[in-house]
Amino acid sequence: MASLDTRFKLNTGAEIPAVGFGTWQDKDAQESAVTEALKAGYTHIDTARIYGTEPAVGAAIKKSGIPRSKIFITTKLWNNAHHPDDVEPALDASLADLGTDYVDLYLMHWPVAFGRGDTMFPKDNNGKTINGDTDFVETWKAMEKTFKKGKAKAIGISNFSRKETERLLKETEVVPAAHQIEVHPYLQQNEACEWFRSKGIHVQQYSPFGNQNEIYSKGQNMGKLIDDPTLVEIGKKYNKNGAQVALAWGIAQGHSVLPKSKTPSRIKDNLEGDFKLEKEDLEKLKGVDKGMRFNDPSANFGWNFYVGEDGKVE
Repeated sequence: MASLDTRFKLNTGAEIPAVGFGTWQDKDAQESAVTEALKAGYTHIDTARIYGTEPAVGAAIKKSGIPRSKIFITTKLWNNAHHPDDVEPALDASLADLGTDYVDLYLMHWPVAFGRGDTMFPKDNNGKTINGDTDFVETWKAMEKTFKKGKAKAIGISNFSRKETERLLKETEVVPAAHQIEVHPYLQQNEACEWFRSKGIHVQQYSPFGNQNEIYSKGQNMGKLIDDPTLVEIGKKYNKNGAQVALAWGIAQGHSVLPKSKTPSRIKDNLEGDFKLEKEDLEKLKGVDKGMRFNDPSANFGWNFYVGEDGKVE
């Protein structure tokens, strides 16, 4: 069964493909991975300044011969460029690396500002992160200008709490088109996702396979989400695996999902996670929610993320 090629509408009127190809980590493998993804039929590529993968994404797209207008590209503003004077130059640098004059979606990667400069993770002599003093509302206002200039066809946020988003909505003009957060069957965040939707903000799921990523120490001493018996059992009915069921679950919620892989067979399999789950199976999947968050860099970033949200360990 091929992919359904589901698409969702953003509040700008633009369409976003439900399955995006994530390019976090494995920097040197990304050009060939993105090449494989485009060959397999992906039309949505997700990168970020901090990933260091923008040049690889740009090179793969150029080599593919696929017209730019057929590919949805997301990149993200890093924390060291939150000062309003740094936002547009940071986007310009990303555009140059991507080899394009616009991105389809530009996200503020985190609500926290780091110290200004070329250092991605500025540290003091004790190894502690140096934070900047730019408020995310001011950063957003600078992002709004890039949107109005057409360099970003849509702008959005990532890793914000509802409380932070509420403040953003109250004090700025452009409603974020998307919010990229950790969501998967073990962290379903139904209430939060419903709230974002009610504000016209499309939810994107990063780490849609939960603790599949070895970087998350919290998820290492437990079974993998994609091997969860409920997901595996449901998968058999559709001739799909647990990973594909996790993706289909996200798409059924109205979210776009961002799996990543560098293995050609898995890259193809993940695209085929765009299939329709029956209502009874979606009901069963409600039962696997553990409210378990695997990604929370609050201690390293000098900012208390996700306050009041599911899975936040105070």
